[in-house]
Amino acid sequence: MQKNFLFIAALFLVLEVYIYQAVRTLTDNFWLRLGYWIISLAIYGVFAYEITHFQRSDRNPFRIHLMISLFLVAILPKIFIVLFLLIDDIFRTGTYLIGLTRPDEHLFPERRKFLSLLGLGLGGVLSALFIDGITFGKYRHKVRKVTVKIKNLPESFRGYKIIQISDVHSGSFSDPSKLEHAIHLINEQKPDLVLFTGDMVNNVAEEFKPFIPLFSTIKAIDGKFAVLGNHDYADYVTWNSLDAKKKNLETLIGYEKEAGFEMLRNEHRIIEKNGEKLYILGVDNWGLKPFPQFGDLDKALKNVPESAAKILMSHDPTHFDYVVKKHPGNVQLTLSGHTHGMQFGLDLKNIKWSPVQYRYPKWADLYESEGKMLYVNRGFGVLGYPGRVGVLPEITLFELA
Repeated sequence: MQKNFLFIAALFLVLEVYIYQAVRTLTDNFWLRLGYWIISLAIYGVFAYEITHFQRSDRNPFRIHLMISLFLVAILPKIFIVLFLLIDDIFRTGTYLIGLTRPDEHLFPERRKFLSLLGLGLGGVLSALFIDGITFGKYRHKVRKVTVKIKNLPESFRGYKIIQISDVHSGSFSDPSKLEHAIHLINEQKPDLVLFTGDMVNNVAEEFKPFIPLFSTIKAIDGKFAVLGNHDYADYVTWNSLDAKKKNLETLIGYEKEAGFEMLRNEHRIIEKNGEKLYILGVDNWGLKPFPQFGDLDKALKNVPESAAKILMSHDPTHFDYVVKKHPGNVQLTLSGHTHGMQFGLDLKNIKWSPVQYRYPKWADLYESEGKMLYVNRGFGVLGYPGRVGVLPEITLFELA
């Protein structure tokens, strides 16, 4: 990771000389030009320092947040400036070549100024969006209401309300009180059941400890269930021993139990109403490499009738395509998370796009394949980039039909 980020930063530093031409085009004020260089070099300096001093054993997520935020807010938007300057230089080159046979010389200084201003403006807009995503976007939780028709659903469960949340990543938040509004949103729906589909923490169990009182206030008539996500296994930090790592996972499961969540590890529970049953299945994380494949659907389905109404919690949506939809156990609905919608994109009614779709074709909303359904939640929290642009944090309310 260090090499990749340093290479990108070094590339942008070289391009700074080219980008600076836009600043020169727009102003001849010495102090403004000097200020631009001082700020730019300071940002690159902090960025390079954090990258070179980052250790895998460092469990402070805010250093990673700082590095990614600096890159997205202050470095990446400059690509717009480069693009618009390149457009002008292409025109200049073409004009020069034409000028070899036509002596007329066309420098178009006003066009250069316009394109420089346009590049700086668009870069500024992108920076502003990333800053807004950090300051406000990650707290703009939205309730998405989804009606799902489940085959063989018992009559007693018609209209049954289930809340799904996923990918809390509690270690990315320094103040639990900032999430109180989201917990209130959950309780306002008066759910019958709450299902959490993994990644309660970034790395270690202690990240969730300050959030136990808050998440304990989530109410559901028939209880709260959870499964593990890839981050919950603490694979992304260095441990002194396997026993310490194992104890961390046990501690996290214990903390979630304190908050009222029962962990399902390749097993199921039965919700019963008027003698009729709905089966809730939960498996450990199953993802394509390098993610762990601990999920065992066969174990979770043990003694579950093939014709029964079933809802599966499985953190990674790839599990659906590679295992669940082909499985003879006939799981009608799978609930996943994991993708976060990359916390960036367009998430409108008729237009949905995020860079994450090139890695996960099923990255948000409801999908159907071979008569089975998958819902991918956009996530409750944030990871890496400490904000959200376009893809808001999600609380999903399902009504069974």
